Amino acid sequence: MRLLVVEDDVKMASLLKRGLEREGYAVDVVANGEDAIWAGTEVPYDAVILDAMIPAPDGFEVCQQLRYAGRWMPVVMLTARDAVEDRVRGLDAGADDYLPKPFAFAELFARVRALLRRGTSERPTALQAGDLRLDPAAKTVTRGGTEVTLSAKELALLELLLRHKGEVLSRTAILDHVWDFAYDGTSNVVDVYIRYLRDKIDRPFGRDAIETVRGSGYRLRRDGG
Repeated sequence: MRLLVVEDDVKMASLLKRGLEREGYAVDVVANGEDAIWAGTEVPYDAVILDAMIPAPDGFEVCQQLRYAGRWMPVVMLTARDAVEDRVRGLDAGADDYLPKPFAFAELFARVRALLRRGTSERPTALQAGDLRLDPAAKTVTRGGTEVTLSAKELALLELLLRHKGEVLSRTAILDHVWDFAYDGTSNVVDVYIRYLRDKIDRPFGRDAIETVRGSGYRLRRDGG
């Protein structure tokens, strides 16, 4: 098993390397975000131990860039901070686990072993169909690289369609997932919001991604139209 350690503190990097090597891993060490992105995209590592606070780009950006590049090896993010917002930011960037400093090496090694047992599978931080892309954490949507502004409900509806692309979703299923139990609006609200979405992500781009399945509901084409 080959691991990448991204840590700018020389002493900590050395301790991590020695400890992991004693556990039987082959270990490479880099000290900044630029080298981390290069190494993570060029070498098929089995896992990455990534300090959040490294010279730019920081660990959050490194993790996000690796995921955008299609690198799905497990990532454990380390940081001196223990704020909830930092943990959330790390997980939204694509990290698989999060360990605040100071930490016990035995716990870090156990977490690495657990992630390696889970194996590598694609866990994209963004949802995509063709050139239609939604980043749930950043709440941004682009079509062919062009940003599209959506309301909160439009975003929620598009996220549901993207998570189930290629599947037919009934109006009832959409209502249950996008509107809460307290909703007491008009019965055609789904049709109205589907039209809103089409007017923003399809028609301006000459696409037809959202299909009406007569008598059943709606479906987002897997190729994004």
